[in-house]
Amino acid sequence: MLKELFANEFVVPLTIGFVFGIMCRIHLLRTDYRQYPTYPHGKIIHVSLGVIASALGALAVPALLKENYTAVTFLTVAAQQFRDVRNMERTTLTEIDKQELVPRGGPYIEGIAMVFEGRNYMVIFTSLIATTATILFNWWGGMIAGVIALVIARKLRSGKTLSLIADTSPAEVRVDGKDLYVGDIYIMNVGLEDAQNIIREHGIGFILTPKDANAKVTIAHPGQRQAILHDVATQLGIYTDTGEPSLTPLVKRDLQSGRLGVFLLPQEKDVERGKAIIDSVPILESVFRMPQKTKLVKKEL
Repeated sequence: MLKELFANEFVVPLTIGFVFGIMCRIHLLRTDYRQYPTYPHGKIIHVSLGVIASALGALAVPALLKENYTAVTFLTVAAQQFRDVRNMERTTLTEIDKQELVPRGGPYIEGIAMVFEGRNYMVIFTSLIATTATILFNWWGGMIAGVIALVIARKLRSGKTLSLIADTSPAEVRVDGKDLYVGDIYIMNVGLEDAQNIIREHGIGFILTPKDANAKVTIAHPGQRQAILHDVATQLGIYTDTGEPSLTPLVKRDLQSGRLGVFLLPQEKDVERGKAIIDSVPILESVFRMPQKTKLVKKEL
């Protein structure tokens, strides 16, 4: 039976494509400061889906060469299943977000859900490329193509960060009477003296200066601002509790210049680390704007 199995011309291409697809999904799967997916059950779900995606990608080309067009139609079924994965992640994260002291916000959740769907397509792409190259150039061609596909997947794993569109600088947190400022940007009114003392002791502030008009519009989006607060609160902690509105971290915008004033109350008062975290906050795809790229249509007189 094994002899007949290895006599099939597509066994080696299928095996190489399948293995590289699984390697791609494992490589893209990581648990970081966002604490998602959880270990181990969340990882089991996503690795299992990666195995399915890898098998589909590896089978596509051999099915076409065997003129088994019915098998290729399973790719459309898989696409629907991966869209359901996106919905599942969105629902899960939305429920988790309800219990966060500093929530992620809808745009951040949508971005994470989109990533989980897209990574399954990347697995299909990797296994498809590796299988095709093996059929065309023998096993060594499939190995080279698989490695190249893994490198491409690694480069696509992380998107752009705020450091590319805005400059972050530490700023003084001061309470002037009952008004709280970060630098020269007004944040909120703090009436309780105890809250004012806590802010003076634990508060840190930053000012984000956009590098161009596109960045000015992007960082002004409430979803992008909420992502900044959530990432910093997740990594540095937060000195507050439920029902403490005067101790809530906030981001406010200077309407004239487009700068952002970021007020934080971290458990760990580390200005340098806070700056590094803000610089590494991802630019959310759903809020990214490029008004300077708009082509204006000129009307003929």
